[in-house]
Amino acid sequence: MLSEMEYLMARELAIRSGEEIGQAIGEIRRARGMSASELAELTGLSRSYIEKIEAGRTTSLLEHELRILRRLGARLTIDLSVASG
Repeated sequence: MLSEMEYLMARELAIRSGEEIGQAIGEIRRARGMSASELAELTGLSRSYIEKIEAGRTTSLLEHELRILRRLGARLTIDLSVASG
């Protein structure tokens, strides 16, 4: 039987919005047992900015880029199986 982390990391997420990317970041962080502060230190970003990203509150530029990709017929996915390495 797969552990919760193995299950989460074996999925592929279709991304349609910046908010969904933020949710995926939060899901991956939590599955790895990291706090927002630890991720902030790892990335050089502030904890509050990490929290805004995960909540989908900092996505305006990304929303435009995703809209362009959708209009071009492209699909963006996050393959969580490679995120565990």
